[in-house]
Amino acid sequence: MKIRKMLPEDKAPVMKILETTGMFSKEEVAVAEELIDIFLKNKEQKDYIIYVSDENYTVTGYVCYGPTPATEGTFDLYWIAVSPNHQNKGIGKKLLSFVEKEVADKTGRMIIIETSSRGKYTPTQEFYKRNSYNIEARIADFYSIGDDRLIFAKRFQP
Repeated sequence: MKIRKMLPEDKAPVMKILETTGMFSKEEVAVAEELIDIFLKNKEQKDYIIYVSDENYTVTGYVCYGPTPATEGTFDLYWIAVSPNHQNKGIGKKLLSFVEKEVADKTGRMIIIETSSRGKYTPTQEFYKRNSYNIEARIADFYSIGDDRLIFAKRFQP
């Protein structure tokens, strides 16, 4: 498996991943597509950086991250998703580790990830915890009544 920058021909496979994981609403998929289009069509922008995992010319996952505006060394991980057919094979961990190395190489000091508190996101929350991310904040009823926003963070030594 290799990790490489997203190319225009990767958009359809990434969209399929987002739609088939069962984790994202139509609105969330639309937001992800908007960020993908910004990345692919505006080479001058630096807000969104997208990589895909590729195994034998098949896109198996993707990750979107970028520097948090108006901060020093803080980055947001916006999206990470792995194809249902390729889950539980360490691809998500490899993508996350790749981003962490990229952030560290850019003298980043922190990665922020937000997710939902809904039960279906428990595996996602556990994934972040296993990778040394801590819940730094919880905003009750953020997404909807009973669906809190969980903000995870991981700090890096300079």
